[in-house]
Amino acid sequence: MSKRERKDEFSDKLRDLFSKYSKIIIVGADNVGSSHMQKIRVSLRGKGVLLMGKNTMIRRVIKNDYKQFEAVVPHVFENVGLLFTNGDLNELREIINQQKVPAAAKAGAIAPVDVTVPAGDTGLEPTQTAFLQALNIATRINKGQIMILNPKQVITKGEKVGASEATLLQKLKIKPFSYGLGIRQIYDDGAVYNPSVLDITPDAIGKKIADAATRIAALSLEIGYPTLPSVPHTLSRAFKNLLAIALDTAITFPQAEEIKELLENPEALARAVAASSAPAAAASADKPAAAAAAAAPEPEEKEESDEDMGFGLFD
Repeated sequence: MSKRERKDEFSDKLRDLFSKYSKIIIVGADNVGSSHMQKIRVSLRGKGVLLMGKNTMIRRVIKNDYKQFEAVVPHVFENVGLLFTNGDLNELREIINQQKVPAAAKAGAIAPVDVTVPAGDTGLEPTQTAFLQALNIATRINKGQIMILNPKQVITKGEKVGASEATLLQKLKIKPFSYGLGIRQIYDDGAVYNPSVLDITPDAIGKKIADAATRIAALSLEIGYPTLPSVPHTLSRAFKNLLAIALDTAITFPQAEEIKELLENPEALARAVAASSAPAAAASADKPAAAAAAAAPEPEEKEESDEDMGFGLFD
């Protein structure tokens, strides 16, 4: 197959995917080998289609035939792939995050995370003490091997890994990095957003709205400006004020009459209070009783006593 034919085949496949799917996860594929990529594709089978290819061809197909996906174009650079799906984005993110493999720190690589060497025995011979001291790591000899006294950060996120640090981690058999597909951006329904948006659950949104409503109500009540969140509080305050006036004067209204009757008849008030607290008291009393009944052992059957002092009738 010629180079031109391969390009045409890739373009046709890309157009087919843009026609079938409405969601795209833009992933970075740095430090992902071919065998690792094959495992990732297998794990995504039936849930999405991962396409790796020439960025220029992807941008050209979008600009010429699928302008509704133009929001993706600015993010198609370097070593990226497009994961097409119509399914649950959270599920695919979990699969991608699970398909990461540990890797050793290589000299010259950019560190994706901070790396700290833990305190404790290293298994290294005392002859290598100078090597650790060159990295400002406090050590002592313990039972014929080097022991690191305190944890020591040797690699900083975003900086290049030095040769000495890479050698030390290799000697300690520490693989501090993990590589796999990294989610960069997500395209969904015409918008591109950061993957952190997927962490926002309906419960979190509801809590944010409730907090906002509480603050709006407090501000509205303070400045005397009515808003929808503050109206229930304003009505509640107004009812309390009207009830207070009705109890101190001859003025009355249907809701206040019942309160007045209870206050004028202490026995009826006591009965009402007892009636309202009885279900709760009964429920709380039933719990320890049920627990005691469950914990109490069943009574054992008593053996019949020999009233003839151990001598059987037919002995």
